[in-house]
Amino acid sequence: MAARRNPEKRMKLSGHLRELRKRLFYSAIIILAGGVVGWLEFEPVFAALQKPILALASKPGVNATINFNSVVSAFDLRMQMSFFIGLVITAPLWLWQIWMFVSPALKKRERRYALAFILTSSPLFALGCYVAWISLPNFIDSMLSFTPSGTANVINAAEYVLFAVRVLVVFGLAFVLPVFLVLLNLIGVLTGRSILKGWRIALLVIAIVAALATPVSDPMSMLLMMIPLGMLYAISGVIALTNDKAKSMRKPKLIEADASSVS
Repeated sequence: MAARRNPEKRMKLSGHLRELRKRLFYSAIIILAGGVVGWLEFEPVFAALQKPILALASKPGVNATINFNSVVSAFDLRMQMSFFIGLVITAPLWLWQIWMFVSPALKKRERRYALAFILTSSPLFALGCYVAWISLPNFIDSMLSFTPSGTANVINAAEYVLFAVRVLVVFGLAFVLPVFLVLLNLIGVLTGRSILKGWRIALLVIAIVAALATPVSDPMSMLLMMIPLGMLYAISGVIALTNDKAKSMRKPKLIEADASSVS
């Protein structure tokens, strides 16, 4: 009797809320467990972030050190970093919980596109973070070069870590942007020809993103950001063109199938 009343097996609002609460609870437990790992691994992570400063401080004429400016600032920083580390290392698990909540509402094709987006954007985000990581010493060197002679850089630890994290996240997100172009092509919003035709606008956007992501005046750092973004933009355009050609080849077959079914 219940199956007749609800043939499409739609869940009621209360059922959706229960499912959302369950997924959020699981995600919170996962992130909390990751935060415990982050607390234990704080020392090596902070030591890795501190390396560029220590390397510059060893040079003659450079006086720079990381400073904690209050009694509780070291504890606050460790708490914040533990949460951030836990959020990053458990990302596949809590993203999976979100996927499990959203996927039943998607159609088969939408589900396939969303899953492909997740699988491709994750390694690209990691690649962007890696590029930022190897560029971080150059960023810091360029910023500290503005320090007047005879003075010292006493760098606030929390501000420095926030700066480093911001650079990593911005680089990671910038590398994911071309995936959005492919996704818009797959759902029929953009064609591959229009993506590649707008290369001048894309180049301007890439330059602006590179300028925002590289908080230094060094043009080489900006160029280091622009080259991989330009390559990813070109690859996304080629993928979109290939998808458009595949669609155009499928259309005659669908028309023939419809005509045969009518006759």
